[in-house]
Amino acid sequence: MSFDHNDHYHRLLLRQVPPNCGAALDVGCGTGRFARRLAQLGIEVDAIDPSAEAIAEARALSGRTAGDRSPCFQHANVTEVELPKAHYDFISCLASIHHMPFGTVAALRDALAPGGALVILGCFPEKTWLDWAWSLAAVPVNAVARLNVALKERLRPAAAATGREEVRAPVRQPTVPLLQIRREAAVLLPGCSIRRLLFWRYLLVFRNSS
Repeated sequence: MSFDHNDHYHRLLLRQVPPNCGAALDVGCGTGRFARRLAQLGIEVDAIDPSAEAIAEARALSGRTAGDRSPCFQHANVTEVELPKAHYDFISCLASIHHMPFGTVAALRDALAPGGALVILGCFPEKTWLDWAWSLAAVPVNAVARLNVALKERLRPAAAATGREEVRAPVRQPTVPLLQIRREAAVLLPGCSIRRLLFWRYLLVFRNSS
């Protein structure tokens, strides 16, 4: 397993979960790793992804974690489903919002219950000198992290291997610059916060104060 930039930020995202969170939606869940972490907190989790292969793998992996509350995985495109209004206490999008029009966040916003949080771990292309400076800073840290993961994999007992080929969700390169994301988010998600993260990501947090 290579170093996964999205997995690296799971703990940061989990810190955004509101207290007494009862229902969550994970958009673009892939093979369900983050959705399962949410479910382990005792949260009822709906998880959707447009990749049938990824959803099949997510269900298979969840079926092997006996004793844990499993997410409800659905093969669907979030732009084509009608989400329940004011229902979810927590909505997450990990490296998936750039696969759809950014305006989709309006539907996610409306699906938040009062006090709920929408958290986006987003990707963006390098367009400015600041973007390139952060990318340059990330390169050596990324190399060390990859080496660390490789060493752990080499030391892992053979019995820990599943023997299955790892399934990954489809990848698409981001095209919307961070500056444009900030502008659109200010209109659609007033009061949200956006900050750069090291590994070619940004963190957007919007809390429904209604």
